[in-house]
Amino acid sequence: MTEDKLVVDQIKRNIPRDLFLHLLAVVTLYWSAISFVTLVWQFINRAFPDVLNNMYAGDYRFSLIRFSVSALIIVFPVFILVSRYLNKIYVKEAVVRESKIRKWLIYLTLFITSLVIIGDLVSTINAFLGGEITVRFILKALSILLVAGIIFWYYLDDVRRETPTKAAKYFAWGTSILVLVVIIGAFFMVGSPNSARLVQFDQQKISDLQNIQYQIVNYWQRKQVMPTTLADLSDPISGFKIPVDPQSNVNYEYNIVNATVPSFELCATFNKQSKFIGNAPTKPIYSGDIYSQNWEHKEGRFCFSRTIDEQLYPPLNKPGV
Repeated sequence: MTEDKLVVDQIKRNIPRDLFLHLLAVVTLYWSAISFVTLVWQFINRAFPDVLNNMYAGDYRFSLIRFSVSALIIVFPVFILVSRYLNKIYVKEAVVRESKIRKWLIYLTLFITSLVIIGDLVSTINAFLGGEITVRFILKALSILLVAGIIFWYYLDDVRRETPTKAAKYFAWGTSILVLVVIIGAFFMVGSPNSARLVQFDQQKISDLQNIQYQIVNYWQRKQVMPTTLADLSDPISGFKIPVDPQSNVNYEYNIVNATVPSFELCATFNKQSKFIGNAPTKPIYSGDIYSQNWEHKEGRFCFSRTIDEQLYPPLNKPGV
């Protein structure tokens, strides 16, 4: 009776440990699976671009890739290590493998993956009936089906066994290789950290030029003349100061093309070419929103030509304005 009581007490003391380890394993599994599918989708988006879907284009897509890679580098190894540690515990303490905590979490995983698989199949059939089936869509649907199916099959087989299956080792090695391949492929898409920093410099330069352009247009609206230099835009009352190139710490280039029309150009030196430079318009932009204008650029020194349309930007001191 004393030995039985010691065993029961040991199990009770290990309940918090079991909950922590099993919950950590499940959460890291979900996180790793979502990050993996996200990266696979980016490969599909790049291989089969869709002009009607711009959600994954530009900065958002690269931010998504970087976050998913970061998650896989940290979270997936945690999942593997926790799973291995749990398997060692199962060998020493067989009762832990049969604990309700483990089985509840496994059946929750089976439930979630079942819903994912069903939802994926429903979406596929719905897209087919709506005439929206494309290679891009099919590959994304298959990626979800494959990941959810593997997880469902592995844990359904595992929960039925009294001892850990030998397939656990192959599952760990196989998934690790797949994750490594996807991570390496992602680095080819987003480039090195140094390359990402150069892109951030370019983004800041574009933001600065947008701000300067707004000030130039506002200056013309108020005075009906173009500023002679960027220094004319400095305003101690509003607190506006002319930004400089964050990388070289030199002034941006401003040239008056035609003071009568009026038109001007803003120039900066960029590290990399914009993604969609081939589709960017080359003529001056007439728009009421500086952020919707063409800010695509080539590598090196590049100038943005702008013409102020008086109908869109009427002088502020005219009667009736």
